Amino acid sequence: MKIALIAHDGKKADMVHFLSGFKDRLHQADVDLVATGTTGAHIQKAGFEVQRMLSGPIGGDAQIAAMAAQKELDMVVFFRDPLDKHPHEPDVQMLMRICDVHNIPLATNPASADLMFRALTQT
Repeated sequence: MKIALIAHDGKKADMVHFLSGFKDRLHQADVDLVATGTTGAHIQKAGFEVQRMLSGPIGGDAQIAAMAAQKELDMVVFFRDPLDKHPHEPDVQMLMRICDVHNIPLATNPASADLMFRALTQT
């Protein structure tokens, strides 16, 4: 199972906090994590193993979308900041569209991610 993790700047701490609640379960479920560059750096500092792509604004969102289009991902978690402007919004929209086209589960906030992770890690 491979999960992509992305978070806008204002949501990176939320992503780390969220993942910390599932650390043991993710390890037991043998889940591989991939993230955009800066988000991945925060996740690594929290003690997770994660494959880091480019930073989102310089192509990381597109790299993850390409992985989704190639059916290399099982889930995408993208903690978006809907109250801030983002210069790479077209990339964000493209990623979300790719997830919809290829039927890849996409969580855009902690509540939906929590439901997906609980279902994923049920033993």
